[in-house]
Amino acid sequence: MTPRLSALVVARNEETRLPDCLASCAFADEVVVVLDRSTDRSAEIAREHGARVIEGAWELEGERRNAGLDACTGDWILEVDADERVSRDLAEAIRATIATSPHAWHQVPVDNYVGDRLVRYGWAGSFGTTSVPRLSRKGAKRWRAQRVHPGLDWTGTEGPRIAQGALVHLVDRDVSDMLKRLDKYSSAKAADLIASGDIGTLPGNLRRFVSRGFKSYVSRKGYKEGAMGVLLAFCTGAFPLLSYLKARLEPEKHGGGRR
Repeated sequence: MTPRLSALVVARNEETRLPDCLASCAFADEVVVVLDRSTDRSAEIAREHGARVIEGAWELEGERRNAGLDACTGDWILEVDADERVSRDLAEAIRATIATSPHAWHQVPVDNYVGDRLVRYGWAGSFGTTSVPRLSRKGAKRWRAQRVHPGLDWTGTEGPRIAQGALVHLVDRDVSDMLKRLDKYSSAKAADLIASGDIGTLPGNLRRFVSRGFKSYVSRKGYKEGAMGVLLAFCTGAFPLLSYLKARLEPEKHGGGRR
């Protein structure tokens, strides 16, 4: 019997980007859209594309993503963000993979765009990646209770990375958009740090600023992207440092993470 595939999209107020995302997921047997406190036309758009819509309010990213995983009925689940598109080649590779794979999950390649520019090098740390563990069997994956880039717990073995096609990730519109994302992510991470009871130390995060920036620019070959590589290295290194500084200097603004 051919395995059934669910495509899962978790979003909030994404009426502009959702149509193209859902159109690229049409190859799946089922599309589930989880909307977190959306107030725009996202629900209407999702239903127009034949998706099953789950609406609610979740404080933590991990919780809303797990709600989506639980709602899917397919044998396999492909997670796609609203700012991503499944290329035709990737869709074919996913179908071929789930037809024969004995494993529980697979990494999926990502092509990251800033505006119209494909940026291949320099993605590192929590600020970007060229491969994501998005294809998994039903029940094999659980997200942890965190606000930004939550960790993962797995049941079963990892299979080979899919080598054909890519998730087309429209990650940032321009430089200003990238800096806004850094501000948003670091605020969410500051809340996670406060909630954990351990925000770290200034010396430790200064070291991470340097080591992560070096990893982005040198180890991940960000230098090949010219000035864009410098910007990526800065944001990659700044993310943990800025998160720490917000938690330390402005705990009252990010104290919603206490639990």
